[in-house]
Amino acid sequence: MRIRRITVAEYYRMGEAGIFAPEERVELLDGQLIEMPPGGPPHAYSVQRVMSAFYDRFAGRAYIRVQAALTLDRWSEPEPDVMLSALPEEQYAVAHPKPSQVFLVVEVAMSSLRYDAGAKLRAYARRGVREYWVVDVEHGHVDVYREPRGERYKKHVRVERGDSVAPLSFPDDAIAVNDVLPPPR
Repeated sequence: MRIRRITVAEYYRMGEAGIFAPEERVELLDGQLIEMPPGGPPHAYSVQRVMSAFYDRFAGRAYIRVQAALTLDRWSEPEPDVMLSALPEEQYAVAHPKPSQVFLVVEVAMSSLRYDAGAKLRAYARRGVREYWVVDVEHGHVDVYREPRGERYKKHVRVERGDSVAPLSFPDDAIAVNDVLPPPR
């Protein structure tokens, strides 16, 4: 028995046909519909904090997208929590960004950590997303992945509370890990 994968075009037709409930959170990865867990306050807080830090530093130099689609290929269109893409932003009025247009993808992980550091990481690496951050809310750090090779990233560094990290595309604009995580409990 084989699993029949769904294309991005079919995924959109399913949405237009009303197959998904308005509050249902799903994304398409490797031809499979993935149900996304609800975010919860710590997740929403960190997404907002990343977004604010990005707007403060990169507005006018990159297009900042929040929980919006990234077209990886005909089988995958995940919706990263935050993304920095190349300007001009008007190009995204007709098509979602593609990996070649993306500077950085950020996922904020709580209950989704295994998925974000597993299947999503492999999909992003496979399609050449040059930099990927996983903000690990539960453990209080940011995993930074760079230099995609196959289904992995050649470089991985863990940045802890008290430290900061700058995107490769904006090396002079570091962001403190404390500024994107909820306060320690």
